Amino acid sequence: MAQSLPGGEVHGNFELNAQYYTADSSINAPVVPEKALMNSFANIIYTNNNFTAGARFESYLNTMQGFDPRYNNTGVPFRYVSYNLDGLEITAGNFYEQFGSGLIFRSYEERGLGLDNAMNGVRVRYAPWKGVQLKGVWGKQRTYWTNGPGIVRGIDADFSLNDMFACMAEQKTRIQVGGSFVSKYQKDQDPLYNLPENVGAGAARINITRGKITLSGEYASKINDPSYVNNFIYRPGQALLLNASYSKKGMGINVSAKRIDNMNYRSDVNATRTDLNINYLPALTKQHTYQLAAIYPYATQPNGEFGMQGEFIYTFKKETPFGGKYGTTVALNYSRAQAIDHSAPADTSAIGVAGTYGYRSDFLKFGKQVYFEDVNVEITKKFSPKFHAALSYLYITYNKDVIQGTPGYGTIYSHIGVLETHYKFTETHTLRSEFQHLYTKQDQKSWAMVLMEYTVAPHWFVAALDLYNYGNPVASKQVHYYNFSGGYSKNTMRFSLGYGKQREGIFCVGGVCRTVPASNGLTFSITSSF
Repeated sequence: MAQSLPGGEVHGNFELNAQYYTADSSINAPVVPEKALMNSFANIIYTNNNFTAGARFESYLNTMQGFDPRYNNTGVPFRYVSYNLDGLEITAGNFYEQFGSGLIFRSYEERGLGLDNAMNGVRVRYAPWKGVQLKGVWGKQRTYWTNGPGIVRGIDADFSLNDMFACMAEQKTRIQVGGSFVSKYQKDQDPLYNLPENVGAGAARINITRGKITLSGEYASKINDPSYVNNFIYRPGQALLLNASYSKKGMGINVSAKRIDNMNYRSDVNATRTDLNINYLPALTKQHTYQLAAIYPYATQPNGEFGMQGEFIYTFKKETPFGGKYGTTVALNYSRAQAIDHSAPADTSAIGVAGTYGYRSDFLKFGKQVYFEDVNVEITKKFSPKFHAALSYLYITYNKDVIQGTPGYGTIYSHIGVLETHYKFTETHTLRSEFQHLYTKQDQKSWAMVLMEYTVAPHWFVAALDLYNYGNPVASKQVHYYNFSGGYSKNTMRFSLGYGKQREGIFCVGGVCRTVPASNGLTFSITSSF
């Protein structure tokens, strides 16, 4: 809750995550010299009528395992002032922003991934007329405790035609169109190649809604942008994102497709991993939350990818053969990502050679290599006022060579089953359980997991889980990854404490991933807001 002060208002939030590490050779948990590591931050925001100022204090002493050690420090990397007057909003300092779907510009933070490409500069937003929204940004991107070497400049315009034109105000069909242009500048200091110092990208989008149907699409194009990620080829980039959805009571359908071709776009040509991305390329795959369902997550391939996803959700009504007394919901989901077409251009006999155009690609032709495929179904049913459950099955194809960039591992084919149950003993006492199993003949073979979580609302919870890699071909690696945790909540405060083992793996959010090393030890966290 915000605190009122004379002449203004202050609000904010605080979070601390810490872990005490124990070396564990059974899971290859590395030795941590400091023994204990900590990530924390605090946001303070002051508002007074049309004026806002804010700052974020961050402390990584030292950075927890799995996060980039370049964060090791304490300071205030995020601060800004902003005011709004007659539809004009000006922000100076750090800010986050997105144009359209983000295909050519998205500045955002994903704390769980250790990702923060906040802009440091100036942003202007202006609504000159009803139905018109204009944006402009100019600045540099955050890279840990400094700014990247490149300068990013962009403009965006969004037009709601039904609000702009009186003749369309009462129309049932709502149409919104928009466009963006972004340019980055970085001085060419490459000793071998003649790199473009100004690289521009443009995008156009449309969204049409009529009743229960929504159609949207965005196309983006980028001029030649040779960089470390694309092996310094001079081929232009392009991306297309399409989406269609239909919804009514008890049913929903969504279909999406995308094509990405050489769309790595960063403010530093030598940046790698998640550093200094100007744009965002979404993964059209379901974001699974169950541990074993998320053991093989997909990471977007910016150099070339065709993807699609379809989802159908249907609720069988109460008092029907499938619905029963309380109704039953079934969700079917399918997603696939594969290579785009590649063929050698006239300027080289090989594909993707540095210093060349790189390759040709037929826009409407798919490549043969499958990167990822996920077929899953989830059935959710309430059996009584006290008990409900969800049953899921997934079949995932995971090309580890491509997704993790580790040639020689091949493709993993996995079957995953999950049963989640909730039983309510009283209004405040609830037991939640998960039973998960993953079967595969590849990689580390099969896994099983059991989770029990008991909640005493609104303050307490305790949980225990065991993740067991019983199928590992190496007997010494058939390890139980157990974890015990508990927590207490009051108003906006939450404390939690846990002890156990964490498996090594890949953690992804929206197609962006980081590697999580194995660990063993005690964890502690605090969150609070005011």
